[in-house]
Amino acid sequence: MGKKRVMILFCSLLLLSGAAQAGAQTAAKQGTAKAKTAKAAAAAKNQKNAAPNQLNVAADPVPQIVKNISPSVVGIIGRAPAGQTTADRNNLMHGTGVIIRSNGWIVTNAHVVNGLQSTVVVTADGKTYKITDTYVDEISDLALIKINASNLKPAVFAKSAQSAQVGEKVVAIGTPISFSFRNSATVGVVSGLNRAINASYRLIQSDTAINPGNSGGPLVNMKGEVLGINSMKFSAVGVENMGFSIPSETVQYVINQLFKYGEVKRPSLGFSMEESWSAIVGLPTQDPLTITKVVSEEAKKAGIRENDVLYSIDGKRVTSIVDINELFKAYMPGQTVKLLMQSDGDIVVRKLVLTAELGEDAIGEAAAGDAGDEF
Repeated sequence: MGKKRVMILFCSLLLLSGAAQAGAQTAAKQGTAKAKTAKAAAAAKNQKNAAPNQLNVAADPVPQIVKNISPSVVGIIGRAPAGQTTADRNNLMHGTGVIIRSNGWIVTNAHVVNGLQSTVVVTADGKTYKITDTYVDEISDLALIKINASNLKPAVFAKSAQSAQVGEKVVAIGTPISFSFRNSATVGVVSGLNRAINASYRLIQSDTAINPGNSGGPLVNMKGEVLGINSMKFSAVGVENMGFSIPSETVQYVINQLFKYGEVKRPSLGFSMEESWSAIVGLPTQDPLTITKVVSEEAKKAGIRENDVLYSIDGKRVTSIVDINELFKAYMPGQTVKLLMQSDGDIVVRKLVLTAELGEDAIGEAAAGDAGDEF
């Protein structure tokens, strides 16, 4: 009986020991599983924290935009006009252009090609071409040139630069300083819209680096669309990164007129005006313009006289010459407009037939074949 009890006790101890050992093993496995879970969670957290930075780098569209737009950008080089000297030992001048038709039509600045001699256009693939046709509009500082080429890649233009926002990232591409720097890219933001500064039309202001030779090149948004054509910059001691571009809607207006007529048929009111002091310095103002000289017979017949003041044209308020130029993109010479004016202290409405400001050249057959196309 005593031996039996001893055996039962011994077996019980073995069972307890086995249970304890099994429990320890289970606990160890659970601990290992928890540790693995914690490690995996920590790794996932670290990966999650790192993901935004990796995504930002991968999602930066600028390199791809530059790659896409570069084949549509050309360099333009030639000898300076007779009597003009440059810092270049060969008296060379250069600028940039943007392809707008696959058959060789290019838009650039008027000041890039005006008077340029022995001019050569170099495409992104290094091919060189002579200019066969040139049409210039000095008022907008835009020019249309033609080279004998085919299967070129036209740039895509934004329908309106008004879709841009101040602070939006943009890229400028051009040929700064040296012709060997063709298709150089600089990045900045839109600094301002509708700037009226030493130009007949409103301009886009950006802080992209614009240097001599960038003129005529594109200012491109993050969709890869050309917002405008780079035209000028402020260059003075203490002034940094103040470049200006001609908006795409002005480019379209001028180029479509050049394709159709060989010139820009701008309407004219037929009298000279003086802006108010507020408008000149850039203060917000509703001050009218003052008539300083009546030129056209149509204006004289309408009863317009010196010292009259002009408030609006067809119900649209105007306070500057630029306001009128922008408004007249939608008008042609010969149309009649209603002017709200003040004459001898009385508010009057004058009906005026717009006169024409005709250019000298007519467009050739090659360009006329593209008339009506939009870009």
